[in-house]
Amino acid sequence: MSAVRVKICGITCVEDALAAAHAGADAIGLVFYRKSPRSVSIPQAKRIISALPPFVTTVGLFVDASRCEIDETLDALPLDLLQFHGEETAADCARYRRPYMKALRMKPGEDIAARCQEYASANAILLDTYVQGVPGGTGQAFDWAQIPQGLSRPIVLAGGLGIENVADAIARVRPYAVDVSGGVESTKGIKDHEKVRAFVDAVRRG
Repeated sequence: MSAVRVKICGITCVEDALAAAHAGADAIGLVFYRKSPRSVSIPQAKRIISALPPFVTTVGLFVDASRCEIDETLDALPLDLLQFHGEETAADCARYRRPYMKALRMKPGEDIAARCQEYASANAILLDTYVQGVPGGTGQAFDWAQIPQGLSRPIVLAGGLGIENVADAIARVRPYAVDVSGGVESTKGIKDHEKVRAFVDAVRRG
């Protein structure tokens, strides 16, 4: 099995971005959703991206954003990957002609295999915990046994991951990547650098 990639999401400042990069994270997530306590402005995001060393993927997270809003963000920032966390259709996601991943929340009875086929143009599918009215960042894990085997798209596992459970999650799910935000924070939007290092180390050992 190839190495599992690590994305540290909800980065809001240069110091946290550099801590993630130096810990060995493969990607950082920048949240462009104003209702989130981890949201960033375009100027904030520009400072963060400019400070990053090479070979760290920058991911822009959107939740049912308007086309105008996304175009404005893409005109200003060199994002490597888009992450759609709302009710966007495959056509909505693909229209920007950028690599993207689609987040699916694990609702009871959700046919994940069919949803992966629906988003066949996605570079990956991110699986997150379903909490009504909350598009992500719940800090709660879901039952990993719900994930079927042999899905058609690479899987990024999110939802309630932390230092104490990520190795077990990797062993059970065997995802392409794992995504953490709240599990490595001191407060919402501020990362605990020691937790970031410990999380990346736990993934590498897993």
